[in-house]
Amino acid sequence: MSQLEKTILVTGGAGFIGNHVVRRLVKNYPHYKVINLDALTYAGNLENVADVADAPNYSFVKADITELEEVRGVFAVYNPDIIIHLAAESHVDRSIEDPLVFVKTNLMGTATLLQAAKEVWNGQYDGKLFYHVSTDEVYGSLGETGFFVETTPYDPRSPYSASKAGSDHLVRAWGHTYGMPIVLSNCSNNYGPYQFPEKLLPLFINNIKHLKPLPVYGKGINVRDWLYVEDHARAIDVILHEGKHGETYNIGGHNEYRNIDLIHLLCEVMDAKLGRDPGTSAGLITYVTDRAGHDMRYAIDATKLQNELGWTPSLEFREGLEKTIDWYLGNEEWMEQVTSGAYQKYYEKMYGDA
Repeated sequence: MSQLEKTILVTGGAGFIGNHVVRRLVKNYPHYKVINLDALTYAGNLENVADVADAPNYSFVKADITELEEVRGVFAVYNPDIIIHLAAESHVDRSIEDPLVFVKTNLMGTATLLQAAKEVWNGQYDGKLFYHVSTDEVYGSLGETGFFVETTPYDPRSPYSASKAGSDHLVRAWGHTYGMPIVLSNCSNNYGPYQFPEKLLPLFINNIKHLKPLPVYGKGINVRDWLYVEDHARAIDVILHEGKHGETYNIGGHNEYRNIDLIHLLCEVMDAKLGRDPGTSAGLITYVTDRAGHDMRYAIDATKLQNELGWTPSLEFREGLEKTIDWYLGNEEWMEQVTSGAYQKYYEKMYGDA
């Protein structure tokens, strides 16, 4: 893709992965106009991108991707060349409790964006791209061996993963039917700074700090592949600029851990950093009833991305974990505002009734 000036619309740019992508694009590509579209639901936090808020090549717009007229209005104003679609409901537990919200956001939201892009581009696809960011959970669950590859059949098991699988199919359908340039990536579990504390690592870091219980599903033997979020943003950057249209790329961290092993490692590092006796944090572990339909193992084979585009993870997991812990311990105010809900006032402060 040309390095000439482009307008890139990032959906969900105030969320966990999105803020890292927005920051990377704004800082590394000053000739790109980066538009951050976010509905600022519970996991969207403008303070996550406060350090680039005044950049001349950055703009924020509050909009709901499920509302076609809203999205059409945004596209009419900004006429984006590229859409990087990250906005999604993403927490499995929430999808079990309220699946229709996931269907609306992840399916209807994606279809709405695709339709608005199709209308504004009107068949003139030179220099255009719809980049859809998805999850490894669409592939289902693995046994003790094997890996997800780009051609693994879809077998989603939760309302969340089913809604993401459906959105992947919609993107491919618009590509095949209308000739829209598309690319997809499916990523393993992300961790790092600015993650909403409903997810395992920030939740447990905060609980350990305050000596609260650490709720572990079942026996804690479910296995996940962990990727540092800045490595994910770097992979998205590489795929955006070098990826082949119509292709799918799997992004993985080569870091498989059973949940209980990860938690014990976290406890060990936290005890050291907080100056506590070894074993103090591990004593907080509490086993709870397993999640409904809990997938046993996810593992990504990212060979295609490495061989074709030269991307590999930059951090070993222990290093990434320590960086993550240091960030949360050093950003207590951020955590306090997020856990209290006070962060949602930031938009009102910055934008009023705009």
